[in-house]
Amino acid sequence: MRRKTKIPFLLILFLLPNLSCGEKDTTRDQPMEIEVYQTVESDIPIFHEFVGQIYGYKDIAIRARVEGFLEGIHFQEGSRIKQSDLLYTLESQPFEADEAAKMSMVAEARTMLAKAQSDLARIRPLAEQKAVSQSDLDTAVAMYEAATASVEAAEANLRASRIQLGYTKIYSPISGIIGKTNAKVGDFVGRSPNPVILNVVSRIDTVLVEFFITEQQYLQIARFAGTRLSEISERDDAAQLELKLADGSTYDHPGKIDFIDRGIDPSTGAILIQASFPNPEELLRTGQFARVKAQVFELENGIKIPQRCVSEMQGRFSVFIVNEENVVEIREIDAGPKIDDFQVIRSGLEAGEKVVFEGLQWIRSGITVIPVVKEIEPVKKDRQQ
Repeated sequence: MRRKTKIPFLLILFLLPNLSCGEKDTTRDQPMEIEVYQTVESDIPIFHEFVGQIYGYKDIAIRARVEGFLEGIHFQEGSRIKQSDLLYTLESQPFEADEAAKMSMVAEARTMLAKAQSDLARIRPLAEQKAVSQSDLDTAVAMYEAATASVEAAEANLRASRIQLGYTKIYSPISGIIGKTNAKVGDFVGRSPNPVILNVVSRIDTVLVEFFITEQQYLQIARFAGTRLSEISERDDAAQLELKLADGSTYDHPGKIDFIDRGIDPSTGAILIQASFPNPEELLRTGQFARVKAQVFELENGIKIPQRCVSEMQGRFSVFIVNEENVVEIREIDAGPKIDDFQVIRSGLEAGEKVVFEGLQWIRSGITVIPVVKEIEPVKKDRQQ
């Protein structure tokens, strides 16, 4: 019978470490490859967006210039109209009666003028023959001159009456699009001091956009423009403006600054700017709100990195960089505005440094890595934050 040999338990524990040492794990000591973005310096245009409101190139309010009841509306609301098209008619009977009365007064004045002229023509030869006194001649001359003045006054009153009668028909002052009427047939309109605005006609082949900028932004734009802002609209190389609509899309046609208001409102610290945009398709309408995107300055030799490289905690921004020894370090930065999917860096980074792009979940300061430079193209977005 064969005898079994027992190996002491302590001997097994002694042999196990020696056996494992023969298969050394070298993967833990090998640095891992991570993707990094290498910073470069470039001139970075900085854009700001401003909330503005759209107005027609001309928004003309239609008012009644005389009092009366509205008798007729001669257009379709929201339609296109031409200059001098008839829009409204008011009751004209009182003004026609006044015109008839003024015509009667003109006729009476002309009759008196004819009599005075006849008297003067009869007395003047007699006065030359000393058949009548000089006083009679002077009286005849005065009566003729008074009759002439009465005719002129009566004719002026008649013209004024006809002007008032003409105001009972209201015509369009411009070509454009007319809105909803604020008065119906039978309404009494034109009473002072608050006459009803009957309607508004807008010319919108070109639209105006008004927006406000702060005093600080004004100074940035003024320095960047390199000229007096009152002359910026006359420059051929003036930066064009973009218009962002309410649905997030960018309007097809660029605009330009028309004028900048004369001063800053001390109660708000803002200044009004008006820009114009062509509107051949008439997509833009009066009253719309939109965002105006304008270049306010250019950052010389600036640095920008992908936004995903930046970490934020309690308002402080930081990135992981790989130094010349391929060791990861954490670096605090001063983050500027965002452009597309990139972040502008005001300070904290220099050109040529490698910023960790991938693996931010497990990366930590002090480890050694193999940096792999990744070329990243910006993905253009509709707005800059």
